[in-house]
Amino acid sequence: MSDNTKIACRNVWKVYGPDPEQFFNAGNGNVDDTSALRRKIVETAHINAACNVSFDVKVGEIFVIMGLSGSGKSTMVRCISRLVEPTAGQVLVEGQDLLKFTEKELINFRRHKMGMVFQNFGLLPHQNVLENVAFPLRVQGINQTASEESAKKVIELVGLQGREQSFPRELSGGQQQRVGIARSLAVDPEIWLLDEPFSALDPLIRRQMQDEFLRLQRLLHKSIVFITHDFLEALRLADRILIMKDGVVEQIGTPAEVVMHPATDYVVEFTQDVPRVRILTVGDILLPPDSDLPSHEHVSLNTTLNDLMPYLSGNENGLAIRDKNNEIVGKVTAQSVVTALAASGDSANGA
Repeated sequence: MSDNTKIACRNVWKVYGPDPEQFFNAGNGNVDDTSALRRKIVETAHINAACNVSFDVKVGEIFVIMGLSGSGKSTMVRCISRLVEPTAGQVLVEGQDLLKFTEKELINFRRHKMGMVFQNFGLLPHQNVLENVAFPLRVQGINQTASEESAKKVIELVGLQGREQSFPRELSGGQQQRVGIARSLAVDPEIWLLDEPFSALDPLIRRQMQDEFLRLQRLLHKSIVFITHDFLEALRLADRILIMKDGVVEQIGTPAEVVMHPATDYVVEFTQDVPRVRILTVGDILLPPDSDLPSHEHVSLNTTLNDLMPYLSGNENGLAIRDKNNEIVGKVTAQSVVTALAASGDSANGA
């Protein structure tokens, strides 16, 4: 496991049934033969929820796990937190296997290093906003004054200052979810787990909460596992995406990799209606730089082709591309954009 890896799931299985451990006992065949073992599990009236799932989450990364209902995505985030106990495999955080933690060690880890947000806000109805957000700090044993001072800072961070004394019933759905987010951040967790946190919200509020989530991540740089069944939400938020079906990993990659190079027919179905012009960035179509580039105009590597279009007008030689250190690393031209969109089967207007 590299120094940049925060979470590593290794060959994780979750099987439900009368005796799931029987399939992973020593001498009971090759558990790496995923297809054969899946068939055997089903034939013996057991249910596969997660099948030999492996992935890494990098420090500061938004790692999105997505799939339809029953795909195993929520099972995996619960395996990471051990709200669901994996049947086999490893869940490593900075090299430590959480599955070997004692109950006391696990509780301490959750209280101090892990924040969780769920679709059901789970707010305490008899406590106001300040008390709800301060609750995990009080559980840690922090006194009321200190816990409320810390809670006020997080409440301000999520834009709810002035509503500290409001009760959940007095808040909109978006405001309630902000309280849930603030509560999960109160302990300043290193790992942030979010299981379809915006699914119950109206479309406009959901979009606003996605913007808020991205703003918070730019400030906080958490290591995040985000669960969703909405592919457009995944594309908008993710640094990388894992797509699951029936407990099995179908593909892992950046949004551009998943859209442009789907690994299975199932992934093709997810991506066929996605406007590539909103997904591809100039970094995906980078050309070598040359001396004809205008020195006064440039764009960054993560600029989408959709946002790039206005800049290309009047720059027939293309535009310089600069990295985060402001160094020129290549160029992009109108022709390279057209070529990329033609290869993806998309039109320049993103239709």
